[in-house]
Amino acid sequence: MKFFIEGERILFNVETAGWHVIISVLLIIFSFYFTLTFIENLHKGEDERVTKQSKLAAIICFGIALVIPFLIALITK
Repeated sequence: MKFFIEGERILFNVETAGWHVIISVLLIIFSFYFTLTFIENLHKGEDERVTKQSKLAAIICFGIALVIPFLIALITK
């Protein structure tokens, strides 16, 4: 299903919108998981390497989850 405005310009494409939303939601869930892992490891104070990796993974997942909808919006315009 596609919605058009100004002739052939695509405003919204349902087929592509579904996938990027699902991927963004999954990345936010992973980000939440890695954040909780980071806090748990920080609290225990066990392994500094695992703490740094959890923090980096949470930041990367959250960043990608925010960038994907922005890029899709730029591409579809």
